[in-house]
Amino acid sequence: MKLVVISGRSGSGKSTALQALEDIGFYCIDNLPALLLPDLVQQMISEPSHPDKIAVSIDARNLLSNLSKFPQILEQLRAERWAEYEVIYLDSSEATLLKRYSSTRRKHPLSNETKNLQQSIQSEAELLEPIASLADIRIDTTRLSLYDLRDTVKLRVAKRKEQILSVQFESFGFKHGVPLDVDFVFDVRVLPNPHWIPELRQYTGQQKPVQEFLGNEPEVSEMISEITEFLEKWLPRFAKNNRSYITIGIGCTGGQHRSVYICEQLTSHFSQLMDNVHVRHRELT
Repeated sequence: MKLVVISGRSGSGKSTALQALEDIGFYCIDNLPALLLPDLVQQMISEPSHPDKIAVSIDARNLLSNLSKFPQILEQLRAERWAEYEVIYLDSSEATLLKRYSSTRRKHPLSNETKNLQQSIQSEAELLEPIASLADIRIDTTRLSLYDLRDTVKLRVAKRKEQILSVQFESFGFKHGVPLDVDFVFDVRVLPNPHWIPELRQYTGQQKPVQEFLGNEPEVSEMISEITEFLEKWLPRFAKNNRSYITIGIGCTGGQHRSVYICEQLTSHFSQLMDNVHVRHRELT
């Protein structure tokens, strides 16, 4: 049996993620009290025809004492080995959460007469830290549409092969902010920038003119070689340590040329070595 716990701040997309899993056969439960998680597992395994894939949402509507005990609860469940457990934590930038709540005019579950919306969003992060700290995968939904989020959840959770490390290379532009969900960040702004060559500016790192330019630059090849060497050494150790997901961010200034090209090269290389390698270009979506 596989049990996925989905958590995250209000407005980050938990309902959308839960619906995406329900669409592909997960038995889903929204807003489960954390203390009832062991009882749910016991109930399921006692049923001869229990579902083999379950997803539950645990959020800040839980009692504070329940949330603080989540690490002990999860440790106990994993020790009993009744199921395979994964924790997904969704989050967005504070500005994005404020905008989403303002546009929908919904009431934040933690807001009251003494706490405004911004304070509620900030305190929610503190309340959920016991879950966030144990997340197997963090998804930054700041720039994801509902459809992008659904596809991301299905790709990185439902289609992942058991016990195989899932690696995602993500290009981005530093001027738009560093993604919240990356495990490693490599800054490639030191490399020659096609943006300053007028005839290359209109292209991206996925297109031949930019690829030929960067492919002929020794510094670019050196950067790719050294990142590859680092990852070839350490990714197997993460896999050996039962890590399920690794997201590697490659950032340049605008996220159009250098970071895209290097992500494509790294994805091509590691796809020959591993079974579950993906690429995402944040600024091209």
